[in-house]
Amino acid sequence: MTEADRFKIISEEYADLIVKYNEDLELLDIYPDSSSLIINRQYAFVYIPVNRFTDSAMLEFNYASIPNLYGLTSEASLNASGITDLRNIPNLNLRGEGTLVGIVDTGIDYTNPVFQNRDGGTRIAALWDQTIDSGNYPEGMFYGTEYTRDQLNEAIRSANPLDIVPSVDEDGHGTMIAGIAAGSESPENDFLGVASMAELVVVKLKPAKNFIKNFFRVPDSSLCFQENDIMAGVQFLVNVARRERKPIAICIALGSSFSSHDGRDFLSDYLSTQGTAVGTAIAIAAGNEGNARRHYFGSVSSEQNYDTVELNVGENENDFSMELWGAEVGIFSIDILSPSGEYIPRITGGIRGRREIRFLFERTIINVDYLLNEIQSGDPLILVRFTDPAPGIWRFRVYNSVAFDTPFHIWLPMGDFISNNTYFLNPDPNTTVLSPANAIIPMSVTAYNSINQALYLNASRGYTRINLVVPDFAAPGVNITAPTLNHSFTSVTGTGAAAAHTAGVASMLLEWGILGENLPRMNTLTVKLLLIRGAERNIREEYPNRNWGYGILNIFNTFQVIRGAVDTSFI
Repeated sequence: MTEADRFKIISEEYADLIVKYNEDLELLDIYPDSSSLIINRQYAFVYIPVNRFTDSAMLEFNYASIPNLYGLTSEASLNASGITDLRNIPNLNLRGEGTLVGIVDTGIDYTNPVFQNRDGGTRIAALWDQTIDSGNYPEGMFYGTEYTRDQLNEAIRSANPLDIVPSVDEDGHGTMIAGIAAGSESPENDFLGVASMAELVVVKLKPAKNFIKNFFRVPDSSLCFQENDIMAGVQFLVNVARRERKPIAICIALGSSFSSHDGRDFLSDYLSTQGTAVGTAIAIAAGNEGNARRHYFGSVSSEQNYDTVELNVGENENDFSMELWGAEVGIFSIDILSPSGEYIPRITGGIRGRREIRFLFERTIINVDYLLNEIQSGDPLILVRFTDPAPGIWRFRVYNSVAFDTPFHIWLPMGDFISNNTYFLNPDPNTTVLSPANAIIPMSVTAYNSINQALYLNASRGYTRINLVVPDFAAPGVNITAPTLNHSFTSVTGTGAAAAHTAGVASMLLEWGILGENLPRMNTLTVKLLLIRGAERNIREEYPNRNWGYGILNIFNTFQVIRGAVDTSFI
């Protein structure tokens, strides 16, 4: 990437692709007029003219190279996680001091007192706003603007802070997540962030480009972010941690249904790699899709060579897409029956194929793209995209051409990418954990109500599509006190809040393990396994399970386990 080419990163005239190049620079030379941005030794982003990115992109490029779209995963807790008990022990009064908490989200209200020290100075070590193009971008990133600790302090102490640092969190989600993880104490509001003495490193993500929203048929009004910008944001957090020579706990409170749900997508793979680094701990929200009726699980039996899927499309539904992922040995195809009764016979694609279907009695257009072997997972993928979807019941028959039972999954988009009035008539609440919380190394966190010990009603449920255990455990995520954009506090709910809570706990463990030299080689896997071993478990449940993973996070129990055996069950 050169200074002259960097405009392509933010320009709507250029499309983004993700390439796992593994230091083979020839793989980045896709087109003569393309440009590439190298993030690390594994991954780079390539920018091509947007007119080269057509509706056939899934066949022309690898599916994994098309950036997935991620949405937000949220809508007291210290006692529930054993934090208060731990702080009553003088040697374990851990508050994240000397560590960093990293947030990749909608930004942060840096003027909020919960992100300041007692002397009024900022607790934010660095802020990268990807939406402000000033030329002062982080080293090697070529877009956005990095604001330093000194600049933030200057802004806070001025009469007009935004004249100096014009970065604003318009949504409030990032401010909420940062506050739960690492907000300073506000006794008059009964508020205290988990790692209240950690410093913050924050990335404000730029909104997704129109080309990718159009490809996945995501409404213009939906707030969403691109996979490659999230990867760049995490790399920035890691780079700052190295620069500051401090351990970092990273919170990802974003999720996507556009993935194989097995931890093999590029973002999940990238986060697993980062999570193995000493001094890094990554917590990811599992998602809030458990009761959304947006997942179907079926199997094509050898006796009857098809399975019937019924999808209700609501009135005035926007364009949307859905993805079918099948077992690796399957050879899948589909037929379609529209609400008016128009029948489209079996659509087969061979190794790879594409079909556009226009209906006579509905204005609906359906694009069907087929890959026999998606390159990252090796499994069959059918992408179905609806334009002007007619309301009513759509029936799909899923066929398989092998002579034994073959399972498959279908996912609709998450969150506000689709209305609540579009859903499967026979949904499956399991296997609804969003990407990247299916990643192998990071902590996958679900939410529960610490008052009544009940799982959050809408929490996504495991396992992964290939039956790896997710979530890992539950953390408080119902009616959690968090800061707002008007410097007050509100109650929030969702697995994003639970992931933020876990990131704060991870910061405490990093303080104890690395800075205290008790476990100086600590990384994400170390933190995850320590928290799993200390998790509370109900004697009436079997663990791990699809709802709770290995139980409820309790850091006090974790230290009890460290010093000797302890019974972590509860009644």
